[in-house]
Amino acid sequence: MSSPSSRPTRRSHGTGEFVASDLARCGARVVFEPGVLVFHPENVEIGDDVYVGHGAMLKGYHTQRMRVGDGTWIGQGCFFHSAGGIDIGEDVGIGPFVKILTSAHELDGYDGPILHAPVKTAAVHVESGSDIGVGAIILPGVVVGRGAQVGAGAVVTESVPPGAIVAGVPARVLRTRATP
Repeated sequence: MSSPSSRPTRRSHGTGEFVASDLARCGARVVFEPGVLVFHPENVEIGDDVYVGHGAMLKGYHTQRMRVGDGTWIGQGCFFHSAGGIDIGEDVGIGPFVKILTSAHELDGYDGPILHAPVKTAAVHVESGSDIGVGAIILPGVVVGRGAQVGAGAVVTESVPPGAIVAGVPARVLRTRATP
């Protein structure tokens, strides 16, 4: 167990309250429902005609960008953490309570408390025309290909080919459809 003096000092990340003008880019006709929080808004870019549902948390990061393309729909209660960067294409549907994570503790060769292990980051890309089902979790380094569909509750640990339909824990390809 680490001693209190060796633990990092905790600090607040702030309230996440924002106004659209705080964002690196906020397109036209964007809807932010009540309770949406945005951290590091200076590194968050939102395209035109985007909807962000109640209570979504967009955790921008001080060194990486979060980009959301035109026409994208983000359901309520979503949590996006862009320590490694997040790029979401155009006309993407993201169901309620989806989680997109871009960092994880690196445990290889580390024998201390997991909480204090080094953090490794990797970008997530969700390509245009894809759909992420309710409660799915997208892990660091994943690319969800153009027109792919991720089933509700899936945990996506590997990249998804364009047009693929995936589901399960971990997510597996069920079939593939033609992409527009």
